Amino acid sequence: MRVLVLGGSWFVGRAVVADAVRRGHEVTVFNRGVSQAVVPDGVRQVTGDREVLADLRTLARRGPWDVAIDVAGSVPAVVQRGATVLADVAERCAFVSTISAYRDWPHAPVDETSTLWAGDPSADPATRRWEPDAYGPLKVGCEVACQAAFGERRLLTLRPQVVLGPYEYVGRLPWWLSRLRRGGQVLAPAPDRDVQPVDVRDLARFLVRCVEQEAVGVFNVAPRSRAATFGNMLRACLAAVAEDAEHPVELIWADEDWLVGQGVTQWTELPLWRNAAAPWSMNTDRAHETGLHCRPLAETVADTWAWLRAGGRAVAHQRFAEHGMAPDREALLIRRWLAAHPHPAEGPVPPAI
Repeated sequence: MRVLVLGGSWFVGRAVVADAVRRGHEVTVFNRGVSQAVVPDGVRQVTGDREVLADLRTLARRGPWDVAIDVAGSVPAVVQRGATVLADVAERCAFVSTISAYRDWPHAPVDETSTLWAGDPSADPATRRWEPDAYGPLKVGCEVACQAAFGERRLLTLRPQVVLGPYEYVGRLPWWLSRLRRGGQVLAPAPDRDVQPVDVRDLARFLVRCVEQEAVGVFNVAPRSRAATFGNMLRACLAAVAEDAEHPVELIWADEDWLVGQGVTQWTELPLWRNAAAPWSMNTDRAHETGLHCRPLAETVADTWAWLRAGGRAVAHQRFAEHGMAPDREALLIRRWLAAHPHPAEGPVPPAI
């Protein structure tokens, strides 16, 4: 197939390009070239800015393509312009959205029929900074823009859970790996709480194969629920960093409600932790029935640490600095917790999955 990837150098896009090349497709990437990522052999790179209409028109003259894959569009007005231009030179569109598109997430389980946020396909927030409260509605606006340009019969939409793996630039899993490598007493939440992140390579492989099968419609993308727990994840992190650990690790499991009462910022200070009813309750039956395969979480963890250990560096992004807890604050919270619970019942960490 002739595949156009908008982006293709950061994280999800990099994995999509690699998988498409591996499967023998003719790949073009369109990006600004600012990340200085090395384009794989045989990939055609067109340099330009998707926010500049003239650049989009120049790109269109390099077509046609069987599919245009948008892995990172987050500003509806920008996605709308690009989709409108590319609809004449691409047979189909694949758009990577997010679980945040669902209005009830993380407070209720979601499937592909769950209610979405209202989305305006012409919206432009006039800022390109990360805004967590706006992210879901903006992504829905992008979905609407793609559907308006391509129609339902030419559009594939993927809504992944949290995406982890090598080249992650958000910094969630890298923070936990680095923190456990440092050792000592580590504040940890909810060992038995389910987690459901998807490996970036599994997301990319599923996307490319859906494109090959000319699949359309919406697919939630993640492992099946209850496949792993927070305890599994942290034990996998401990195993990954064992040879490099600076000090022995003692996991201090603190009650979730107590952490909330102490003002711990959910999702960021303790990355991937959220004290809500259903942050990891995404139904993914449709994707698994269509061929999604998700590797064990421990493999994602080990491969991410191997990448970091070898000097891997993600694209610099503002979100990276949001994740993690300052050492002095963590130590203070641990002292408070242990003072109130002098005999903490850590219990065994569940086996890695």
